[in-house]
Amino acid sequence: MSETEMKVDPARASALLSQLQSVNERIAAVAKGRAVRLVAVSKLKPANDILALHESPARQLHFGENYAQELSQKAELLPRSIQWHFIGGLQSGRCKDLAKIPNLWCVSSVDNLKKAQLLDKYRGDKIKAEPETPKLNIHVQVNTSGEESKSGCAPGEDVVSLCRAIVNDCPNLHLLGLMTIGAIARSVATTAENENDDFKLLVEQRDLVVKELGLERELELSMGMSEDFEGAVAMGSGEVRVGSTIFGQRPAKADAKLVA
Repeated sequence: MSETEMKVDPARASALLSQLQSVNERIAAVAKGRAVRLVAVSKLKPANDILALHESPARQLHFGENYAQELSQKAELLPRSIQWHFIGGLQSGRCKDLAKIPNLWCVSSVDNLKKAQLLDKYRGDKIKAEPETPKLNIHVQVNTSGEESKSGCAPGEDVVSLCRAIVNDCPNLHLLGLMTIGAIARSVATTAENENDDFKLLVEQRDLVVKELGLERELELSMGMSEDFEGAVAMGSGEVRVGSTIFGQRPAKADAKLVA
């Protein structure tokens, strides 16, 4: 099936568009004129929903997925003009498949050197085969909450050394910035006025990396999800990842359909 054969239900498309517009308006209200990238997190949602938001009038470009296999299947099915983000827990064994998706725009969950080296190697292979393929953007994930259940580098030297290795030794990757998924309790308590300690720490880590690496360019912050994106934008986030507020409640993984 191609996107030309995929049916988009007009009522569903209208609801999705309304929800997307609402999120964009909420971002703009606290962004103070800054451009903030909205990644629509479409995990476990059918490709029809993504197509509905990517087509006119919404023209949403950036979509995020948590599962490598699901992202690969959707990328095969949907237009190449979509810019995909992998935002889930990254397994070394999935790096090859991910890096070879030509319109994978960013991997936001790089937390150790081995994974960065694998992505660099396989993206390099893709670029050699198809020279128009761009470098792969990378966010280094930082475990700002210190929770054992969370992925991410420990703040401090671990973050700095991984970022340094990506900049100096991974020619097929581009270090875009740092990402965190904070503690749920802090997320729920976050508002545009009530600052989040995880977000504060990510700002500090970004500033540390820029200073230690002597970078003459800005590194972005990817922080903020459905519960806390307004507070994240107020604290300088350049990218927010919003799913259920746009797409509604997700099905169980076993019940998810690639195409509705």
